[in-house]
Amino acid sequence: MEGNRGVLNRRAYLKTVGASGAIALTAQAGCLGGDGDAATLTAATAPGFPPFELKEGGELVGFDIDLLEAVIEETDYTLGSWEEFEFDSLIPALKNENVDVVAAAMTINDERDQTIDFSDPYYSADQSILVAEDAEFEPATLDDLADRPVGAQSGTTGEDVVEDQLIANEIISEGQYNSYGNYVLAVEDLLGGNIDAVVLDTPVAQTFASNRPVTVAFVYETGENYGFGIREGATELQTGLNEGLQAVRDDGTYEDITAKWFTE
Repeated sequence: MEGNRGVLNRRAYLKTVGASGAIALTAQAGCLGGDGDAATLTAATAPGFPPFELKEGGELVGFDIDLLEAVIEETDYTLGSWEEFEFDSLIPALKNENVDVVAAAMTINDERDQTIDFSDPYYSADQSILVAEDAEFEPATLDDLADRPVGAQSGTTGEDVVEDQLIANEIISEGQYNSYGNYVLAVEDLLGGNIDAVVLDTPVAQTFASNRPVTVAFVYETGENYGFGIREGATELQTGLNEGLQAVRDDGTYEDITAKWFTE
């Protein structure tokens, strides 16, 4: 019966926290000035990246929101508030000690790892090329994007693919790249016919394809892993988040949150 009680607690948690989206966390945040000198965390994310983080009825919701809240629930820390930023402002906010942890489908890569630290990976993804459903354009490789206007979100690994693979290899020119503050704006421009393709993380592309007239033309394999971002040297918080992440994997909460936000 102990196991059943655990399931009920988890479901109750998702009902009160996950299903209704992020709690209106308006408490005064006790942002960590250093490593472990306070127990209240300020979390940051960048809405516009469904299903990881988005706004529904003005409320912040998504996979990352539910997961980080469940992870922190397993630690000695408490969550004070969520702060919202453009994606490329998240790391500066973390370094300036305006927030303590970032949950924004942030890929762990060498460039970011030089300025911040990460939790253990919590999700794996590749990049997808999204096109309009009614377009006759059906690319199957990056070379098929030659001389086409392409979009991606600023500061993301989708933008890295555009810059490192398309522009650097002269498949498209710099002038043919369109950078956006979030992927919702990029998809709107795609549907408006202003660009021919968007490069973005596969689960996000699949979410857009499920509720907009767009389709995933092909997947460009990058083997990326997402992690929660924290300030360099915050080893106690890093350990706490890693232990919390393992706990939600072990008790089935991770599986429940995944099932809630990702449908095949």
